[in-house]
Amino acid sequence: MTAPTHGRVDDLSLPGADVLERAGELLRALAAPVRISIVLLLRESQRCVHELVDALDVPQPLVSQHLRILKATGVVAGERSGREVMYRLVDHHLADIIVAAISHAGEEHP
Repeated sequence: MTAPTHGRVDDLSLPGADVLERAGELLRALAAPVRISIVLLLRESQRCVHELVDALDVPQPLVSQHLRILKATGVVAGERSGREVMYRLVDHHLADIIVAAISHAGEEHP
C-alpha cells in the first residue's frame, strides 16, 4: 500500500492513522448545528463575536464556546482588531464540506 501524495485519497491507498484521526477530529468539530452555522456565516466574511451572536440569536457564552472548539481544531482563526476579535475561516474548503452535507441532508432519500 502506497501513501497518497499531498493529502489526496485515491482508490489504491488510505492515509495514515494520524491523518484519519485528525480528519475525525475535524468532522467532530463540525458536527454541531451552531458550529455549522458559524462556518456558513464566516464563509461570507470574517465576523466578530457580537455579529455571530446577533446572526445566530444564541447567547454570547455559547458562541464563544463553539468558537473555542473551532479554533482548537484549526477551523477558524481569530485576529484582534481594536477591542474586537475578528474570526475567519482558516480554509474555505471546510465550508465546502458543510455545504455538501447540507445539500445531502436536504435531499429526499428512500
